[in-house]
Amino acid sequence: MGVFVFLPLVLPLTAWPVARLAEQHLHPRAATRLLSGVAVVMAVCSTVCLGLVMVVGTAQLPGNPLPDGWSDPEVRAAVPYDEVAGKAAIPALCAVLVACGRTLWRHVRVRRGAHRALAGLPGTEVVVLPDGVPYAYALPGGRRARVVVTTALLDRLEPAERRALFAHERAHLTAGHHRFLLAVGLAARANPFLRPLRTAVSYTAERWADEDAAQAVGSRRTVARAIGKAALVSRATPVSTLAGFAAPGPVPRRVAALLGPAPAGRSWPSAFTAVGLAAWGAAAGTAVSAMSSANSAVTMFLILYAATPL
Repeated sequence: MGVFVFLPLVLPLTAWPVARLAEQHLHPRAATRLLSGVAVVMAVCSTVCLGLVMVVGTAQLPGNPLPDGWSDPEVRAAVPYDEVAGKAAIPALCAVLVACGRTLWRHVRVRRGAHRALAGLPGTEVVVLPDGVPYAYALPGGRRARVVVTTALLDRLEPAERRALFAHERAHLTAGHHRFLLAVGLAARANPFLRPLRTAVSYTAERWADEDAAQAVGSRRTVARAIGKAALVSRATPVSTLAGFAAPGPVPRRVAALLGPAPAGRSWPSAFTAVGLAAWGAAAGTAVSAMSSANSAVTMFLILYAATPL
């Protein structure tokens, strides 16, 4: 196993170039799926790495309930610098689990609270709130999924721009963007090196909804104008973990992208381009991370199995 057990902790660095290039050159749908997949796999691999190293560190602690064979020199030799890395992995893995647990709990709590707040209103797909604060957001929830918008925002938009707003929020719900955002959010908690991917997915998910809205209303300029107007008058979405219409992401970049040509629908870039090289580099880093984690896990299992008394 050796030093390769630590590779998954640093291999997310190989995904940094594609995080920036994908949001500029790939279709937002492809970029969101690619970056989310890379982030999830690398986060799982780095967490497995911490778990494997923690086994060695935990086995050395006095009074631990693990079999005595797990602290055998052969087991400790499987992970280099076990006395330092093994013990350091214990608080690191606990911090990862606590951070991911808090993120998941907050996501569920916010969604449930938002649904409870709308419980007394008609069960329609679109909920218009008589609120003087202009905002709009998509509230996922399976059959209870809704688009929430205030009268203050609708009053500032033309009829065509309102259709663009509703199309944008419906695109969030239809494509399940909340799942991608939650996945990369948990991945960034598991490994801080994955934070650039979380930022990129937050942007590409909004661009994905922008492009779907432009197809639905038949005018990219109308969607760009609606986003620009909403950005000028909207405040932050009152529910921070839900996607708003104009608040998330760099609004000027989104507007500029909509005023330009539609992105190509090719799902995987050519290897002879900068984004293609970055994508292949991220894919290679993900593959190496997965193989390293699998190899280390199997090796550790065999060693512990042999060291465990019958």
